[in-house]
Amino acid sequence: MAPDAAVRALVEDGITACKGAFPRAWVEDLREDMMTAFWDAIQRPGGAVGRGPRRWYVEAHPQAFRGFVDLVTHPWITALCEAVLGPDYEIVEIGLDVPFQGAQYQPWHRDFPAPPASYEQHRITSLAFNLTGVDVTPDMGPLEVAHGTQWEAGLDWQAGMFPPDSEFPRYEARAVRKYPQAGDVSCRSALTIHRGTAHGSPVARPVLVLGVDAPGAGHAALHDLTVTPDFHAALPESVRRHLVCRVVDRLEPIVQKHQIEGLAMGAKA
Repeated sequence: MAPDAAVRALVEDGITACKGAFPRAWVEDLREDMMTAFWDAIQRPGGAVGRGPRRWYVEAHPQAFRGFVDLVTHPWITALCEAVLGPDYEIVEIGLDVPFQGAQYQPWHRDFPAPPASYEQHRITSLAFNLTGVDVTPDMGPLEVAHGTQWEAGLDWQAGMFPPDSEFPRYEARAVRKYPQAGDVSCRSALTIHRGTAHGSPVARPVLVLGVDAPGAGHAALHDLTVTPDFHAALPESVRRHLVCRVVDRLEPIVQKHQIEGLAMGAKA
């Protein structure tokens, strides 16, 4: 989808996508890097946090991914960031969400509370890009997205993120299940209401998450991107000026700051 059309889809539906953005060989490397990061993190306290039964989220260092520069310089991604978030957009998060067989429905939720700029002015201040590591099939717990919900204020919701059960039928009526294929990239407002569904397949479904903010959105405080001096120096200048990170002599294991308690137990029975 062309960037102009993608922006319109974001405004109307809260989500859009670019089919076949990356070749399958590139995605195979990404899947390998994601699973390596997962198995490393799951062994450390605070390394992988629960997003429901048999589902985890892992924050990672940018240099854990061989294709990091390819990702953040992809023309569709950069064009969307500039058009929606402005020329000084900030890359604040990279990680992965991994459901395994036995993962259950999540409650409907958004990634964090809505700022006034969104529910009063209809401005998108944060984008979440997702890349699947596999071809998603119906038994792989596909993401469900309630189109057009990104502008809801949610001021009386639990933590500003979890709408009450009474709203669930309305979201289910709007819900669209997503079946991306390896190489596709999706982009949504981080406020669009969504949930993971039940995962019955024996094949894990790792999904890369790239979080990008408009200046002042403030979500970098929930994360802590760190890179080594040699990696930072080798980045194109166009990437360095957008990457909100610390440059450290040695990478340390990440203990995650952004834990979403409402997702830990999965959906209510």
